[in-house]
Amino acid sequence: MIHLEVLPGIENATLIDRDRHQVSRSNISPNALKVLYKLTAAGFHAYLVGGGVRDLLLGLQPKDFDIASNATPEELRKLFRNARIIGRRFKIVHIRYGREIIEVTTFRAPHDAQNQIADDISRRKIRGLDSAHSSAGMILRDNVYGDIDEDALRRDFTVNALYYTLDKFRLLDFTGGMDDLKRKKIRIIGDPVERYREDPVRMLRAIRFAAKLGFTLERDTKAPIDELAHLLESISPARLFDETLKIITSGHVVKIFALLRKFNVGKYLFGPTLTALKTAGDTERKLVDLALHNTDKRLAEGKSVTPYFLFAALLWPGLRQQLAADRASQNSCPNFQQAANASLREQLDYTAIPKRFTIAAKEIWELQLRIEKHNRRSIESTFGHPRFRAAYDFLLLREEAGEQLNSLGQWWTDFQIGDTKRRTEMIAAVSKSGAKRQRRRKRKPSSNTE
Repeated sequence: MIHLEVLPGIENATLIDRDRHQVSRSNISPNALKVLYKLTAAGFHAYLVGGGVRDLLLGLQPKDFDIASNATPEELRKLFRNARIIGRRFKIVHIRYGREIIEVTTFRAPHDAQNQIADDISRRKIRGLDSAHSSAGMILRDNVYGDIDEDALRRDFTVNALYYTLDKFRLLDFTGGMDDLKRKKIRIIGDPVERYREDPVRMLRAIRFAAKLGFTLERDTKAPIDELAHLLESISPARLFDETLKIITSGHVVKIFALLRKFNVGKYLFGPTLTALKTAGDTERKLVDLALHNTDKRLAEGKSVTPYFLFAALLWPGLRQQLAADRASQNSCPNFQQAANASLREQLDYTAIPKRFTIAAKEIWELQLRIEKHNRRSIESTFGHPRFRAAYDFLLLREEAGEQLNSLGQWWTDFQIGDTKRRTEMIAAVSKSGAKRQRRRKRKPSSNTE
């Protein structure tokens, strides 16, 4: 095993001995340990880093484990047959063990071109010079390799820049991350404006981490967010959707959504929803709140969540307002399909929701209309629809939010738990009631007077 004493950049670290931290190998993925041991046996430096170390220090169970090393992506691919290099903007290596992926990155270095050349000449540290910025300062490529202390300064927040080593099982702290963990602070590394310009998504990550961990945003970290929120316009809708998914599946979407409404960055993810909520009625606002709470509750109970259901709820207020506007314009039969498509298109301008999610969300909406119809054909076709269960849950959500739907939720609950005979009787009763209403509405023939 290579010892820390020969690690370039180690002089800039605060070393935290094993008896002063609670990271234990028993809580680390066995596959991550395999990678660490194999890299050190091959003569490389390798460290557990990022959210995995942070969560272990907080007594949480990490979702995944990331590793940083001085091995290049090409060297990693040669060493691990199950490794795959992904990405061009930021090359990383995925080492797959069944369903688990261990992500390995090579130590990064600063980006200033003049400094890169100077370092390369004077110390021969940098093994790759593949870096580019946009005119606004955003990093377009980040494949400049350096030492571990430089790598720490390239990370986003101090609490994510702690390194765990197998050498005496110590921690390396280059940025004061341990102090910020104790103080429950999210602090960006370096100049906040510069770091947000390099990657505007860091503003979303700061908010997500603060909500997830119950931390507060450090003053300088928080200060420029509203002013720089517009930089998110330069981020691709696909990447913003990835961030949206992380928010939805975080288990803390209620807190995150509240912060997104507080800061200007929220409108670059959920612009149509936030606009609609400003003028929405109480039932629409409550429906969104309930959907967010239910998502967190399901995740806390170890259940899965379906992103399309939450999108159907988030876009529901805007859809209802659009339908109301159609009626106000004296369109006696508002085109529900057109309104649904327009609502989805508007959101797609912000985040690139995959078609499988937009189709499912639209089906939930369409089934609300069919659920409210009561005749044999509509009941049987609705109940047999693959998306019926999600639509039924959405119906219950509408009623819980205060929408008056004549106890439809209870009717469909009874229908589901009833046997074949009971369902037949319920359909017959509804059909008979509908026929009576039809006869009452039928116009009487006008009298023929001469």
